[in-house]
Amino acid sequence: MTLVAAPLRLAVIIGSTREGRVGDRIARWFVAHASRRTEVSVCVIDLAEFAFPTGYPARATPQMSAFAAEVDRADAFVVVTPEYNHSFPASLKQAIDFAYDEWHAKPVGFVSYGCRSAGQHAVDQLRTVFTALHVVSVRDGVGVDLLDGDDLEARLAEEIPVQAAQVLLDQLCWWGRTLRDGRAAHPYVS
Repeated sequence: MTLVAAPLRLAVIIGSTREGRVGDRIARWFVAHASRRTEVSVCVIDLAEFAFPTGYPARATPQMSAFAAEVDRADAFVVVTPEYNHSFPASLKQAIDFAYDEWHAKPVGFVSYGCRSAGQHAVDQLRTVFTALHVVSVRDGVGVDLLDGDDLEARLAEEIPVQAAQVLLDQLCWWGRTLRDGRAAHPYVS
């Protein structure tokens, strides 16, 4: 008898909270690709939907706790991030810091966007942050250069971003299953 593993719980985190952002459109595109896979169950965590405090309080607010609970439930993450001034947005860093143990021993991948660099500077810095949280970042990601033309949806439908999304999903699924099995067999110790 062959056991079928439960679907991998993939949380897609939209890291920009700016009005007029394109991150939600890029996230929808990625979620559509991920949702075609039977081995994943996708949820979206849109930081714009959380009312986080402007400062870090002594006790977690209900919104901070809700975010940390979403992170805890996930087996793997994709962070959809813009690049602002060669980095990622403060809203994303603030949210990441609201959880700690909940991130441990899980994989993260990146779908980034920006002008010219396609968000790679933001991804480089996020890899450092997630390494400190004991998160495994997968090698490949998706980068979208916002200067490549006006029709974002048409560009996302092209072969290169579609293939990049599939490679990212392949890596996340492998690491997600492996680390989920590892956490079940041996609790992670940081």
